[in-house]
Amino acid sequence: MAVPWEKYFRQALQEKLPKKTPEHNADHFPPVLRLLEKRQELAEADQGLRAQKEVFQTTMAALKLRREQLEKKEQELKGSFVRFDKFLQDAEARRSCALRRAAEERHRAGRREAQALRLRAQLEELQRERARLQRQLERLEPCARLLVQVLEQLPQFQEIPELVARFDALADTQAALRLTERQRLGELEEARARLQRLRDTWQDELLRQGQRRAQLLERLEAARERTLHWESKWVQIQNTAAEKTLLLGRTRMSALNLFQLVCQHQRQPPALDIEDTEGQLEQVRAPFMAPADPNLQELMMPEIPPLWVKHTTL
Repeated sequence: MAVPWEKYFRQALQEKLPKKTPEHNADHFPPVLRLLEKRQELAEADQGLRAQKEVFQTTMAALKLRREQLEKKEQELKGSFVRFDKFLQDAEARRSCALRRAAEERHRAGRREAQALRLRAQLEELQRERARLQRQLERLEPCARLLVQVLEQLPQFQEIPELVARFDALADTQAALRLTERQRLGELEEARARLQRLRDTWQDELLRQGQRRAQLLERLEAARERTLHWESKWVQIQNTAAEKTLLLGRTRMSALNLFQLVCQHQRQPPALDIEDTEGQLEQVRAPFMAPADPNLQELMMPEIPPLWVKHTTL
């Protein structure tokens, strides 16, 4: 840390001032001499301070000059560094450009070499194709002569391409007809397969319907047997009902006759309805339950159960 100038000069002055004399020497010098001595010491200190200040200023000037020189050298070095860096960048750019041009040249050379190889292969392929076509031409030369002869015999064709086009059209038509025939044969096979499946299905359905018909016939026979059985039961029930109805009618007529006889014997008009058989039987039974009556001694009969009980049971 830098020391302030005032503090620095004060320290230098204190160093230049002589130390105090002992107390026992103070009495040997008069005050004027001591004042002069102090002034002389002050002048010497001031002179020494000026000398140190000049030395310090000289040193500072030298340091400033040295600093300026160092800054100048630093600027020069920076400029040199910048120029050297630029030189390196230019050299790197030239090197990259040269490498890129060399790579491009190698790539172009490779492409040219590949193109040359491809062209050689194409040339060889074309030569082989030319040889093949030449052999085919030699092989088809008789066909060409034959076409010329056919063209002379067919005046409707003016050129060989017309004849060839006609032949191609006929060949295409024949191929289309063959394709159509194969399609129709395929459809016919599919129809036959469907017909066979339908026949198999019909046979299965026929067998199933036959089995169902047999089952239904068995059920019909069983139903007929049950019908005959229940018809016979019904006839038997009807016959029994007719007999019971006849018996009931006779019983009711008997009860009505007895009721009328009792009413005549008691000389009372019939007070009950003709259909009230139970009431009539009660009226008939009442006199038989009282044997003390002398007028009814001849009508005494053994006690029998009520007839309506049998009627109810029937």
